[in-house]
Amino acid sequence: MANAAGAPGTVRHRGSPMIDPLWLKALFKTLVLPPTGPLLVAVVGLALWSRHPRAGRTLTALGVTALLALSMPVVADLLGRTVDTSVPLDLGAARKAQAVVILGGGIRRDAPEYGGDTLAALTLERVRYGARVARLTGLPVLVSGGSVLEGEAEGKLMAAVLEREFGVPVRWIEANSRTTHDNAVLSARMLKAEGVDRIVLVTHGFHTRRATVEFETQGLAVVNAATGVRSNADRTLLDYLPSMGGLQRSYFVTYEMLANLVFLANRDP
Repeated sequence: MANAAGAPGTVRHRGSPMIDPLWLKALFKTLVLPPTGPLLVAVVGLALWSRHPRAGRTLTALGVTALLALSMPVVADLLGRTVDTSVPLDLGAARKAQAVVILGGGIRRDAPEYGGDTLAALTLERVRYGARVARLTGLPVLVSGGSVLEGEAEGKLMAAVLEREFGVPVRWIEANSRTTHDNAVLSARMLKAEGVDRIVLVTHGFHTRRATVEFETQGLAVVNAATGVRSNADRTLLDYLPSMGGLQRSYFVTYEMLANLVFLANRDP
């Protein structure tokens, strides 16, 4: 996000630029999570191989094996069970709520075919399911998501897609949040001002547990409406072979595992 300091990822404080903490978070994620994390372990192993053969071989094998394992859909699914306890929507409970809240999950910057910023795949999946939930329940919709690093605010893009492409009106647009905690705090503030204290929360299954706690901490009763809920379909041979789909799911799940650890560490005892 371009700012007063004149460079992305910096903010000005008392005359001197400071690095945006969310840029540091993004860099940390890139270096630690798959595929970069396991690859860096393998690279370190190769660098040590000549001087410390045993350590070098061990690290190289560990990095390559971890990358291959995390690319297998069956491994991604097993890891997902540690963070994703979501179940299909309870429509009866959802109809007793007062609003549907859809959380952003990223944008795609400067998409040429759309003439500018548009929704990333995760956000589009949430918006699509949120539109379905809104139709089934007849509840008003709040979208939540700001400009995390740079680009258009997620909330504004989500509202535009819901109204123009799905034909679902949006009553509230929260466009300043940059984290799940912000989503909860700023959305709750808007909703409570209009007497709303029970919501249907739309996000991905792997994100549901942490997001629910954040919103409940703000005094809202939550009915979960998770998308990407684990399938009970029988496994096939392809589930045991490395794939980009498996690696991507492992990325989201391992990120959520780290985020949960940080969230628990920062909660008041």
